[in-house]
Amino acid sequence: MEAKSSQDEYNQVKQDLQQLRDDLAKLTKAVSENQKGNISSLRDEIRRESREAFDQVRQKGNDALDRAKDVGDKAVHDVEHKIEERPFLSIVIMFLVGVLVGKLLDRER
Repeated sequence: MEAKSSQDEYNQVKQDLQQLRDDLAKLTKAVSENQKGNISSLRDEIRRESREAFDQVRQKGNDALDRAKDVGDKAVHDVEHKIEERPFLSIVIMFLVGVLVGKLLDRER
C-alpha cells in the first residue's frame, strides 16, 4: 500500500508540475501580449506628441518669419520715404558709400 501511496504522490507532484508549467506558459503569453499593447500605445503617444511638437515649432517659425517680413517691409518703406523727402541728399550719400566701398576693396588687393 505504501508503494501505491508513493506512486500516487509522485503522480500528483507530476500533475502539479505540469499544471505549473501550463500556468507559467499562460502567464508568459499574457505578459507578452500586454507588453505588445503597451508598446503600441506608447508608440502612438510618441507619434502624437512628436506631431504636436513639430506643429508648434512650425507655427513659431511661421510667426517669426511673418514678424521679420513685417520689419523688413517697414524698413524698406522708411528708406523709400527718406529718399522721397531728400532725393539729392540720398544720391550724394549713395555715391559716397559707393566710393568708400570701392576704396576698401582696392585696399584688399
